[in-house]
Amino acid sequence: MEPDVKNWLDIAEYDITTADAMYKSGRYLYVLFMCQQAVEKTLKGLVVQETGTLPPKTHDLERLVLLSGIVLDDKQIEFLNVLTDYYIATRYPEDIAELSKDVDKNKAHTYLKETEGFLAWLRQKLK
Repeated sequence: MEPDVKNWLDIAEYDITTADAMYKSGRYLYVLFMCQQAVEKTLKGLVVQETGTLPPKTHDLERLVLLSGIVLDDKQIEFLNVLTDYYIATRYPEDIAELSKDVDKNKAHTYLKETEGFLAWLRQKLK
């Protein structure tokens, strides 16, 4: 595996571990934020693998999917759209309180597990 790809995957692994720590500490909104980060960085590793160039400085998961050349089904696309929304919204203080009301332990657990499965699926595409 290329060193640049491995670096992205190492950071993604750190992020998903952080998501789990946030879950255990009850910071459920940040579980979704860190899940988005783990997926983003894994996709950036795929972009490096497939294009041989550094990925763009973007947090748009759908754009990274297009650049990586992988094909997703509708359910996976919807999942990524939800994660992208949580990434964007957690960056603005006025949205955090509102979002926090929507994310409980059950939702955080569901997205954490779904992210772990999606990351495993993405890793299968890495050489």
